[in-house]
Amino acid sequence: MLGSGGARGLAHIGVIQWLGENGHDIRSIVGSSMGALVGGIYAAGKLNVYAKWVQALERLQVLRLLDPTFSRGGLFKGERIIGVLRELIGDCAIEGLPIKFNAVATDLESGEEVWLSEGKLFDAIRASIATPLIFMPFKHGSRTLLDGALVNPLPISPRRGDSAELTVAVNLGGPSQQRRAPQPSPPKVDGNDYRRRIRAYIEGLGLARAPDTSTPDVFDIAFTSMQTMQDAIARLKLAACPPDVTVEIPRNACGYFEFWRAEELIALGRERAALAFSNAAQAR
Repeated sequence: MLGSGGARGLAHIGVIQWLGENGHDIRSIVGSSMGALVGGIYAAGKLNVYAKWVQALERLQVLRLLDPTFSRGGLFKGERIIGVLRELIGDCAIEGLPIKFNAVATDLESGEEVWLSEGKLFDAIRASIATPLIFMPFKHGSRTLLDGALVNPLPISPRRGDSAELTVAVNLGGPSQQRRAPQPSPPKVDGNDYRRRIRAYIEGLGLARAPDTSTPDVFDIAFTSMQTMQDAIARLKLAACPPDVTVEIPRNACGYFEFWRAEELIALGRERAALAFSNAAQAR
């Protein structure tokens, strides 16, 4: 079970790699938001391709994946990144995947949790990552869908009926950790450029005043509020249906959009998977 959490979801790659290297055969995956993206690509057998691609991304390249829209439904269409991934990975029907896969989304009208286990893989992924405010909602059949994290950021329940010997949940809202000293890297575009570009886009529409640095901005408030909500839901899910092993990724491991830190986050996923299994073995 792969949870939501923006760029922190790149840690899912490291967790999956560690599981494979340590003799665990993954039979099914259910993911919410970024967990759906990584899980779906793994189910298609292309995780190594994606990992290589995302580790090569730099800040400016992340910015270029944005496709602004003038619709009131969101700041970005979300089609450019999906188009790039379709070309990189190749699309297919979920029913034809060698591993059972389920993406979680939210029905905009009813608020219901929607499990997507049929149809085009990247349609399901696009629906599951439709973060409110950022990406446009996604029309899937007769439904308009939003990010699965709104109702189920750590989707344990969809696969509880499986005959798997071991259930593993990767929670991207784990306890905060002391930040490590930044690693030296080649000069790149300022890490705040992503947020500044979003702000500039809003200001261009006349929807924002000059920024007030003395108080949190709209994005700080929106993402912190969503994280708080998702953490509360995840705790309830874990309490109601505890998995055999829970891998905890610190909620402050990186910023929501810091996809250029893939190498570091993949390593963190591997580290936390090893720790979780070690703790589980000691507890037996």
